[in-house]
Amino acid sequence: MKLLSTVYILGLVLALSACSSSPVEKMKAELDAYPEYTVILDDMKEEGLLFKDFYHRYKIVYAEPAPGNRDSLIYNTRKTDWQEVNESYFRESEPYLGMALASRMPDGETINTEYPPGYQYVGNERYGQWRTDASGNSFWEFYGKYAFMRSMFSLFSSPVYRSDYDTYRGWDRRSPYFGRNQEFGTYGSRTKASRPDFFQRRQAREMQRKSSFGEKVQQRNRRSNMSGTRSRSRGFGK
Repeated sequence: MKLLSTVYILGLVLALSACSSSPVEKMKAELDAYPEYTVILDDMKEEGLLFKDFYHRYKIVYAEPAPGNRDSLIYNTRKTDWQEVNESYFRESEPYLGMALASRMPDGETINTEYPPGYQYVGNERYGQWRTDASGNSFWEFYGKYAFMRSMFSLFSSPVYRSDYDTYRGWDRRSPYFGRNQEFGTYGSRTKASRPDFFQRRQAREMQRKSSFGEKVQQRNRRSNMSGTRSRSRGFGK
């Protein structure tokens, strides 16, 4: 009997431990075998009004050695299904839509602070070069065989200028980096322009919440008015 109790308690502890671990920590463990990877918060949503459930979807970009040539890397990308997360982690991650949450850089360094995905490849002459536009601004251009990185990391909407890169290089990695002008993340201008579906869904949910709240107020008012009418009716009979 004592042995069964010990096994039950151990199972419960392991279950609670699994629940408390964020999906990103689990993905990092699974991606540990790859020389490079990036975990991006691709989308998030809430469901339910009174009792809420919280969900994340992630985009994963990872590199693996090419068959027969371990000095060459093949880059792959995939999106996860919706994954339920607890409210605490959801709120903690809420500012980071579209940002990298964890990465292993080309030099092997592991980063667990949020930043715009793909910036780790800018400035690396293996992947591209600096060019100058008609206005004299220096911007980053990936080589043809790495051009896919622009779409893979959603860098196609605007060039990465040298001034952006210089600010990123000076980033203190103890805190998130939202871009030179705070244009990345949930509240950034680049994110709002590139992810209209997310903001339309959020606006619709807010309107639904306000409508539900208004209906509850009206119901309370009707009950209050009916109660007052019954009280007055009883008073006339005295």
